[in-house]
Order: sequence, then C-alpha cells, then structure tokens
Amino acid sequence: MLRFSHPRPVPSRLSQPPRIDSTRSPHLTSLSAPSNIGNCMVTNRQPQMQLNAIFGALADPTRRAIVARLVERGPASVGDLARPFRVSRPAISKHLRVLERAGIVSRTRDGRINRCRYDGTRMREASDWIASYRTFWQGQLDRFAEYLGSGQEAVSSGP
Repeated sequence: MLRFSHPRPVPSRLSQPPRIDSTRSPHLTSLSAPSNIGNCMVTNRQPQMQLNAIFGALADPTRRAIVARLVERGPASVGDLARPFRVSRPAISKHLRVLERAGIVSRTRDGRINRCRYDGTRMREASDWIASYRTFWQGQLDRFAEYLGSGQEAVSSGP
C-alpha cells in the first residue's frame, strides 16, 4: 500500500532572500533607487492601463467592425451586432466584454435583449493621447526639414 505524505515545510534559511556580500561585489552595494525618484511610466499606471485596454480592444478587426456599426447606426442588440459575422453569439459576447472593459461600449439589459451603445469618452482619451504625440512629431519633422533645407543651401552655395 502506497502512502502519500505532505510536502516538507521549507527550512527558514531558504525562505529568506539571499544576502549580497558587498565585499565580493562592490558594485552591488546599493540595489535600490533613492525614494525621491519616481518613474512616470510606473507610478502613473492607471492612464497607461486604460490606453492599453482601448488599443487592445481595437486591435481586433471584429471589434473594430462592431464599434463602426454602433457609431454609424446607433444602439443595437447583441443579435443585430452578431448577424454580419460568421461567429457564434458567445464569441460576439466575448468581443463585447472586451469592448466593455475598455469603456468603448456599454451594455444595458432590456428584458431578454441586451442593447449595446457606443461610448466615445474613452476613444476621446485615446485620440487626445495620439494628438499629443502628433504635435510632438510634427514639430520634430519640421525641425528636421529645416535642418535638411539649411544643408541644401550650404551645398548649393559652396566654394
């Protein structure tokens, strides 16, 4: 007869983090950053996570088509949204859940029918984010064009 025993508890010396001997590795004496330094990408994660959800939801062509349908024709039932696609209704429901989590679509229940509606608030946030980078890159490209133009003048008026 076989007996199964419970796994042995981990010895306490293995459950503690390993110690770093700074005499052997002097470059590893300070492993943590000063507390007054903050990383914007890490500390401001909420807006980044919202943008990730929006762009992730829009990455799929089926979800983009659903959003386009809601923008063009207004609120629709899940059945109406599923009709043009060759996928099951549960698959459309999964797509709608992704769009709901991203805040692009809201769903209301009307008896047995779920009605979906486009909510442009999150899309405006994504559009504003893109617009801020657009102005930055347009400025960069304008300065680059000026730089190239000044180089052409120097070459054409050469010695």
